[in-house]
Amino acid sequence: MRYMMLVYGSSADSVGPAGRVYAAADEPGMPIDQWVDEMDGSGVRLTGDALRPPAEATSVRVRGGEVLVSDGPFTETKEAIAGFDLLECASLGQAIQVAAKHPVARFGRLELRQLAGG
Repeated sequence: MRYMMLVYGSSADSVGPAGRVYAAADEPGMPIDQWVDEMDGSGVRLTGDALRPPAEATSVRVRGGEVLVSDGPFTETKEAIAGFDLLECASLGQAIQVAAKHPVARFGRLELRQLAGG
């Protein structure tokens, strides 16, 4: 089964040089490259990447046939999607184990959603 894992963090969290993840709280910098190497090596992680900050987002909506484009995210929130990973797991249980190993799980939030097509 394929799962999209959305990586959420606060605006104070950031991904720094060399793929190190830094938390806003008292968490030390944690190397995400170790998690990526482990998951890529096991064949669980199919692809993934960090996203540019929400302030650089473009929101697109269509209302009354008119295309409305605005800078930044559509909603105001303390958490934003910081990145994603596409996983291939045998079960939701395995996907949960993979997510629990992700460095951001220690200070942010990971959302798992099975792809509708399997």
